[in-house]
Amino acid sequence: MIRHLPYLTSCFLYLVSVAVCTADDLKGVQASTRPNVVIVITDDQGYGDLSCHGNPVLKTPYLDKLHSESVRLKDYHVAPTCSPTRAALLTGHWTNRTGVWHTIMGRSMLRENEVTVGQIFKDAGYATGMFGKWHLGDNYPFRPEDRGFTEVLRHGGGGVGQTPDYWDNAYFDGSYWHNGNPTPVKGFCTDVFFDYAKRFIKDQRKAGKPFLAYISTNAPHGPMHAPPEYAKPYLGLPEKKKARSALGRAHFYGMIANIDDNVGKLRKFLDDEDLTDNTIFIFTTDNGTAAGAQVFNSGMRGQKGSEYDGGHRVPFFTHWPKGKLTGGRDVEPITAHVDVVPTLIDLCGIPSPKEIKFDGRSIRPLLDNTAKEWPDRILVTDSQRVKDPIKWRKSAVMTSQWRLTNGKVRCES
Repeated sequence: MIRHLPYLTSCFLYLVSVAVCTADDLKGVQASTRPNVVIVITDDQGYGDLSCHGNPVLKTPYLDKLHSESVRLKDYHVAPTCSPTRAALLTGHWTNRTGVWHTIMGRSMLRENEVTVGQIFKDAGYATGMFGKWHLGDNYPFRPEDRGFTEVLRHGGGGVGQTPDYWDNAYFDGSYWHNGNPTPVKGFCTDVFFDYAKRFIKDQRKAGKPFLAYISTNAPHGPMHAPPEYAKPYLGLPEKKKARSALGRAHFYGMIANIDDNVGKLRKFLDDEDLTDNTIFIFTTDNGTAAGAQVFNSGMRGQKGSEYDGGHRVPFFTHWPKGKLTGGRDVEPITAHVDVVPTLIDLCGIPSPKEIKFDGRSIRPLLDNTAKEWPDRILVTDSQRVKDPIKWRKSAVMTSQWRLTNGKVRCES
């Protein structure tokens, strides 16, 4: 018996290795059937900064097409500024309890104990990519590569050229951090971020691995720089303010037109790669408009930074043919950024972390139109922008019909 021990041992190890390989192979097969996720979130683009929402000046044909083919959240709310929205969108937790209630002074750094959608999907076997604006911390352990994203191309701070960004950076031919290393690139920033995202997606397609691609543009955040060919159609528009404002708005709209073009190219790329059918494609924005309210604001009061709807009610389009999230249907009940993570977990059928209790809820029944009853909810947003949060500062307590804004009730119907 002893003399056969080496042989028996080798047989045992072989059987174990076969079992492990088989398990891994099965996991790969199961993973390949899971839906992919693409999230495109733009910066400072409001609900009215889309031609499909009635903007009389701006033309966004590719986003209009996505709108016509998607399930749309009509009463979807975020925070009134950049970092707080991103913190809630990526964690499913209310902004103030993530440590993110401002965009500067260290108050834009996502607490280390928060778990992002990148980490959740990575743990479930997904490849996870982040491209563009992070704005939740620029040093370890706050960077996206420390928070579950395996492929990263980002700028620093809240905008290209800000203090935490690469020295003397620019919107054209700049330098961005690629997996932690400063890397020079060629071209306009938005084009570069979409290009790197497509490379990432193509690699996962070849590997047969499901992916989550988070494309977070810094555009149309200021400073207002757009490729000239995109800004040109909006030069010379009649303005109430000085000419400098007119030029800035032309470039603001030009950046959105460029985003629109990139969304169209990305969707065609997904078609060409045979990925569209099983990809959950989301388009949204991070807060109300920064420069478009004087032209068109969808009848809302306020803009970026405001506690009124113009500051935090934004577009949200979801398209997933295999999941039957198509057809241009509107979802009326109120929803929020904290719903995104639990909803994606539900749609993708991946394990929800047992130690995490989300502040949002899965809105899958609203998206797939299976909700027989959907009780009204009370949601809260606020615009702190102070060193330490002040209870109820610039706040809105919201239901589908009512708003308690700064202590005053108003009806939204």
